[in-house]
Amino acid sequence: MDWTELIDTAFKVAGNNNKANQAEAVRTVEAAVIDGENPVASTAGRHPDHFRKGVLVLTTHRLLFLKDGKPPVPVPLTAVTDATVTRTKLNGDVLTVVALTGSHRFEDVAKADVFAERLREAARRARTAPPTKPTPTDAAPAELNAGDQLLGQLERLAALHASGALTDEEFTRAKARLIG
Repeated sequence: MDWTELIDTAFKVAGNNNKANQAEAVRTVEAAVIDGENPVASTAGRHPDHFRKGVLVLTTHRLLFLKDGKPPVPVPLTAVTDATVTRTKLNGDVLTVVALTGSHRFEDVAKADVFAERLREAARRARTAPPTKPTPTDAAPAELNAGDQLLGQLERLAALHASGALTDEEFTRAKARLIG
């Protein structure tokens, strides 16, 4: 499946047949693609701050929310710790994605259970994948932005805590020092 097919599928699920919006979404995603990133799944959903539905795109590296040609809202899969679905009368199926970067809520998600399962599996694979060797085109550690460095440090802390190397108190203090 390529990016165009993935986004076209999500737009059909959303009931939006606007070809200009679909083309803009494809251009937005293709402009933000990371080396080696591939499409996995897509669906339609609504962010609580928006009235109309947008597109949730799951890749091998991130979860992206696309809306009206705006820059995608990315959630790195290595930071995802949980994805749950609840059902409400007012907001339909609600997908809540908990990540080290914060909690993200999407309402009226089409095929939410299936998408959440795919998201959990992709996140598990991303967290357990062996680190890749840097290539000459990869950014040097000094070139990483502060957000990526912080995320990496938080991930290492969480792994130490999960393995039992850090107590709850030590983990909380270390996390507070990093976040500031």
